[in-house]
Amino acid sequence: MATSHQASSIEAGRLSAAEIAENFGDLHPQYEPHEAAVAADRCYFCYDAPCMTACPTAIDIPQFIREIQAGHPESAAKTILEQNILGGMCARVCPTETLCEEACVREAAEGKPVEIGRLQRYATDKLMEKGVHPFSRAEPTGKTVAVVGAGPAGLSAAHRLAMLGHDVTVYDRKAKAGGLNEFGIAAYKSTNDFAAQEVAWLLQIGGITVEYGKSLGAELTLDALKADFDAVFLSIGLGGVNALRATGEDKGGVRDAVEFIAELRQADDLTSLPVGRNVVVIGGGMTAVDAAVQSKLLGAENVTIAYRRGRDAMGASRYEQDLAATKGVKLMFNVQPKAIHGNGSCVEIELEYTSATDGTLQGTGETVRLAADQIYKAIGQTLQDQPDGLALEGRKIKVDDAGRTSVAGVWAGGDCASGGEDLTVTAVAEGRDAAMDIHASLIG
Repeated sequence: MATSHQASSIEAGRLSAAEIAENFGDLHPQYEPHEAAVAADRCYFCYDAPCMTACPTAIDIPQFIREIQAGHPESAAKTILEQNILGGMCARVCPTETLCEEACVREAAEGKPVEIGRLQRYATDKLMEKGVHPFSRAEPTGKTVAVVGAGPAGLSAAHRLAMLGHDVTVYDRKAKAGGLNEFGIAAYKSTNDFAAQEVAWLLQIGGITVEYGKSLGAELTLDALKADFDAVFLSIGLGGVNALRATGEDKGGVRDAVEFIAELRQADDLTSLPVGRNVVVIGGGMTAVDAAVQSKLLGAENVTIAYRRGRDAMGASRYEQDLAATKGVKLMFNVQPKAIHGNGSCVEIELEYTSATDGTLQGTGETVRLAADQIYKAIGQTLQDQPDGLALEGRKIKVDDAGRTSVAGVWAGGDCASGGEDLTVTAVAEGRDAAMDIHASLIG
């Protein structure tokens, strides 16, 4: 039961509906046509374009920018979508500042890259606004594939397999498809229900059936899927959240950051979402930044990100760190949670300063206390449901370069699989590449 302190300090409606609407407006609005033309003109159209090498999905970036420059955004979109079927969402959430734009020759020469991400969004939005799906299915192969998990990797694999003529059934534990695109991305990055719109658009390819409320280990078993389908692709994500291992972690007001972000993304009215006065987020990745910034945008007075290592070790890019700072979030480095204090619900968090010796992190014994009526854990996720019989690598499903697992006929990709970074764009590439390997396997 919440204490009187919590009841008075965690509340909804800290800001007006107008303030909330302004705070959660589109972070990077779509270009107007003349803006896109000006941005496209800055591209050098490099022969050996380093931006392409830096893109996990290997989009032909000079080609699609040239098509925008020529006034054909829909053609540019097809160039993008041939490699990355979720190019619209990736244009919104990709850390382009550490991928294609960091590699841009303009960035090296002038410190200002071509805005590849916004150009990609301009092209894909223009195509989707027309309701056009630029791809069609091949002749049916008679082969069936099960895809478990309707996140970026699963959707990417399902689309490519359906396009190649296979019949695909996608299963997901939730009532909506999209995975982290729907439930785990900051609301100001994906506005106007874009994730759901993109899924609906993707399914226009045909040949894909989606069944909700079914998860591996509960309603589904790997043995049954292998018996019922010609191939299985697992994209089950990472449902478990790591523990803080701090005294008092079970107190009221302490929760998972991914759970908070999902609740916010699905809320019909953000003014009804309660937020504390003093919020502390533990972690250093994108989830930590998204949780912290959105707490501030909901009206929290003091928001702090506490990270156990130095700034350079943060998983969140410097751009995301600076974004948090501009929104009023305080960043603390080299601190780790030691204890959470309060009678029933959290009131303060005690942090211990850390130092690294030969790469090993140790507490110094020196501590500091911060007021905290809400504490969010954003310290990484783990594989929640380990499929029987599959070899693991660390805490993920072991796969080879083609996404094949240790079990014949079963592939995996996305956050649940070993290798690669936990990014939407990487998951899309892994789903696409696994689909191509599945196709090659099925047709001999």
